[in-house]
Amino acid sequence: MTDRGGTAGVRPGARSVLLTLAAGQFLMALDSSVMNVSIAAVADDVGTTVTGIQGAITAYTLVMAMLMIPGGKVGVLIGRRRAFMIGCAVYGCGSLVTALAPNLPVLLLGWSFLEGVGAALILPAIVGLVAGNFTAERRAGAYGIVAAAGAVAIALGPLIGGLATTYFSWRWVFAGEVVVVLVILVFARRIADTISEERPRIDLGGALLSAGGLGVFVYGVLRSGEWGWFRPKPDAPSWLGVSMTVWLMLAGLFLVWLFLRWEARLVERGREPLVDPAMLRNKQLTGGLTMFFFQYLVQMGVFFVVPLYLSIALGLSALATGARILPLSMTLLAAAILIPRFLPDVSPRRVVRLGVLALLAGAIALMAALDLDAGAEIVTLPLLLIGLGMGALASQLGSVTVSAVPERQTAEVGGVQNAVTNLGASIGTALAGSLLIAALTSSFLASVEQNAAIPAEVKNQATVELASGVPFLSDAQLETALDTAGTSPEATEAALDANAEARLDGLRAALAILALASLLALFFTQRIPRNQPGRPGP
Repeated sequence: MTDRGGTAGVRPGARSVLLTLAAGQFLMALDSSVMNVSIAAVADDVGTTVTGIQGAITAYTLVMAMLMIPGGKVGVLIGRRRAFMIGCAVYGCGSLVTALAPNLPVLLLGWSFLEGVGAALILPAIVGLVAGNFTAERRAGAYGIVAAAGAVAIALGPLIGGLATTYFSWRWVFAGEVVVVLVILVFARRIADTISEERPRIDLGGALLSAGGLGVFVYGVLRSGEWGWFRPKPDAPSWLGVSMTVWLMLAGLFLVWLFLRWEARLVERGREPLVDPAMLRNKQLTGGLTMFFFQYLVQMGVFFVVPLYLSIALGLSALATGARILPLSMTLLAAAILIPRFLPDVSPRRVVRLGVLALLAGAIALMAALDLDAGAEIVTLPLLLIGLGMGALASQLGSVTVSAVPERQTAEVGGVQNAVTNLGASIGTALAGSLLIAALTSSFLASVEQNAAIPAEVKNQATVELASGVPFLSDAQLETALDTAGTSPEATEAALDANAEARLDGLRAALAILALASLLALFFTQRIPRNQPGRPGP
């Protein structure tokens, strides 16, 4: 590979290049958290439900996960700067469509599809462009700043979304993204391109198999709330008495297995694969990728569950919700930036383990903090712990994965890494959301059935209408619905109490699965190296 930017670490334009790439990373991460505090407002504005917006959030990360590996290959084929700029243009178009979306289908087109396609070109290109524009001595610091930009976006996302929703409209967030994209495109001309001496061919068969496998698997997880995990819900599709969720997940895993077999076959025939199977036998790389998966699974699950608790269970505004998430954001940002700066020789394995333990402790503390009489301040300490864990992982994992392979494979690793992170984000959002809805439904129906103050006809109606899934309702929304149905004050009060308890049960179930994922991640930290890349062993 020809490195045109090998002296970028000392040339005057290096700072401009780094800021441009960091701005691209910032935009990609921003969409992962900016709307989570405004889910209810977006749902009302486009005429859908919380589940519909959950689907849009999941679809955005799913599209990125499906296309990220082919996107990395496109960057090698046409040049990474060109792929970066085309991706920005597509992403900007998606942001404009989203800002003007009148309904959920248009929102899905702009936010979930166009922005997802743009991100699939941008993110792998950033990894390769950092490698091509900075010398080896400056490269680690550059990767750290780009990773910090993503942490800043996640940190500021809830507050930006809350401010826009409270004082203007959530649509202004996406309109602002269009402006940022235009600025990035102006400065992107200063980036030195990295041109491959070879002209690889896109493995279309592998691209279809990988995209199909990831897509089918996550779609099954997403529909679990409506269909049931194993036993199908009433009127839900099933086969052999088992929910289609299970069959879709199995089909997705089978397609991924076929993809890996296909890639191995291409290597045997001397043809270029979409992903070199030898990379997946790299212990350090697979360790880093596994931890990326768990980090984003827990991270996006938390960013889906906690804003719902603050905004709906406690009735906070979008702005107040964003402000309450700020402790998480601050510790995330501090850990991501300060650990590499002040502890450059610290053991990556030790930092990752401490980060995972902080995630686990934070999730358990948050479960314990949830209570009917708790105020919003009760989430502060758990969020501080969770943010510290996320930041600790972000400070190490990028360097671990990139240093595991030769420089010529950085774009390929970038594609795989971003596919894994977005797969984790998709599953985290879908898993936490579906378990939250399932536990809430079960708890609400049980409380209604056991409460003598609620008339039999109301119980029958609740059982029929809620057995296949229940929306995450605030007390005000439920009270309005009950008043419209002519329910007595006693029955209304009983239903409100049942709803409050059910919300907490749903939130605890979602947090429990995130805590379990954190605990499971500890078993994979052995693959993280003891020493920093380029540092001698003990």
